[in-house]
Amino acid sequence: MRKKPLLCGIFLMIFMMAFLSIGCTGNAKDSSSSSKGRSSQNHTDERRTTSQDCLLPEAPGTAVYGNDAVSIDASNSSEGYVMICYNGSVDKVKLQITTPDQTTYTYNLALGSYETFPLQGGNGTYDIKILEHAYDDKYSVLFTQKLDVTITDEFKPFLYPNQYVWFEQNYSAVSFAKTLSEDSSNDLDYVEQVYLYVIGNITYDEELAETVTSGYLPNIDNTMRTKKGICFDYASLMAAMLRSQNIPTRLVVGYSGDAYHAWISVYLDEIGWVDGIIQFDGKSWSLMDPTLGANNSSSSVKKYVGDGSNYTVKYFY
Repeated sequence: MRKKPLLCGIFLMIFMMAFLSIGCTGNAKDSSSSSKGRSSQNHTDERRTTSQDCLLPEAPGTAVYGNDAVSIDASNSSEGYVMICYNGSVDKVKLQITTPDQTTYTYNLALGSYETFPLQGGNGTYDIKILEHAYDDKYSVLFTQKLDVTITDEFKPFLYPNQYVWFEQNYSAVSFAKTLSEDSSNDLDYVEQVYLYVIGNITYDEELAETVTSGYLPNIDNTMRTKKGICFDYASLMAAMLRSQNIPTRLVVGYSGDAYHAWISVYLDEIGWVDGIIQFDGKSWSLMDPTLGANNSSSSVKKYVGDGSNYTVKYFY
């Protein structure tokens, strides 16, 4: 039941050995340089509507399940999320959410506070299971609950914060996202600016990649402050900046070749869900993988990715 860490470091070593593509772009830049070097695009005086307030999950207590040790607040399941709080005495607790298509997502639960988890499988019956550590790698079932869910907006699970893509109104990443939005002519332009900021200012943290353990969670403001991270951090930061400005974004976890990896998928009205290759030609995206965009030349990346068949999606959050 243990979830493997995101082994971006192994992926990058394989990539660099194959194509001798070493180095990270923009490691000395600050946020003021984020708009430099943008791909050519016809800009007008028009500006996209910048959202001043991002969606934030709540646990109002109108539909709660559980026992003395755990509370499952499903009051806003129609918004595409549940909130879960563990108040027991065991130091290792896992959450499993099985979606209507029988995909099981496994998370680590924190102690004593509500956390948010997406209902990313759409409408249908979800099976929620809380497990406490028993001994060795064995866990015992503490509580189970089935939820019949009807989501009012299919994009809502990918607009709210959740455990893997956490942000709040006062986060510096959210504030900077507003700045980029105000300088954008439309959604496509805004996505481009966020992408270029992330790949131009965040460098790959090889030390963290070598030492990361199961259960690691991104902290997007820490990534902004230190200007470094692993693939999970890249994807979470970009997803948070886009979600905070009402752009549906999925943090995708799967395999790139043989390496466990994280990237993002973005929904744009003109295109739909963006799932293809890495290049941006000024009109369309295909696959947005900020880790590779930041750390390797686009030509080498394109050779490795090809038509996208090297990417295998396992989960999305």
